[in-house]
Amino acid sequence: MSRRPVNPARRFADGGSIPFVGSVQSKTRSSPFLSIGLLGAILLIGYLHYGSGQSTSVKEAPSKVEGGSSCTLEVQRALPVLKKAYGDSMHKVLHVGPDTCSVVSKLLKEDDTQAWGVEPYDLDDADAGCKSLVHKGIVRVADIKFPLPYRAKSFSLVIVSDALDYLSPRYLNRTLPELARVSSDGVIIFSGYLGQQRAKVTELSKFGRPAKYRSSTWWIRYFVETKLEENEAAANKFEQASTKRSYKPACQVFHLRSLH
Repeated sequence: MSRRPVNPARRFADGGSIPFVGSVQSKTRSSPFLSIGLLGAILLIGYLHYGSGQSTSVKEAPSKVEGGSSCTLEVQRALPVLKKAYGDSMHKVLHVGPDTCSVVSKLLKEDDTQAWGVEPYDLDDADAGCKSLVHKGIVRVADIKFPLPYRAKSFSLVIVSDALDYLSPRYLNRTLPELARVSSDGVIIFSGYLGQQRAKVTELSKFGRPAKYRSSTWWIRYFVETKLEENEAAANKFEQASTKRSYKPACQVFHLRSLH
């Protein structure tokens, strides 16, 4: 899907067999060169088969996409853990980040869950299901560097993924307080790990700039400097639920308190 940062002027949208093996085996004598060639072919086939198996497992991993980890996909994988950690607070959720339609669609399938989404990039190539969410006003296209079109405490929880990694500190200073403002029970950040593969050239057209992954130390220092408090109780519950489910996040997860 091609994504571009949304134009500020329109920030809100409305809406098998091997033939030669038999012939070799039929000979009562085979030359050393032929035997070596046969052995090499078998080893090569085994290597290719093993390599093929590795490639399949990577493609099937739910939190991996071409170019690195997708924290938006990781949010979907983490939903059962988040529900255990946050309980009733998971009943009214705003997700912010690219491919938000996929997260919102999955949340809406949960019992007693209301969900909305903010897509920071244009949805020119969105599928019919996503366009329907936009048409209903459930998903909005908005530049998150500007104030969000919601009242304070409009949502119990705000979950953000694959969005803050593309913002400079200058814009983080605007965006994170906004996310905390529109939530009542906290903000959950899914961010890439420092050292993860940078965005490829083809991804620059989607996001406008390569992702800048930061260490947990950087994030914690930033939270302190901007007076954003960690939600320690929620973080502990999330860690306990993760341990019980043997869940290991592929992204960094931070739990912040809302602004009161």
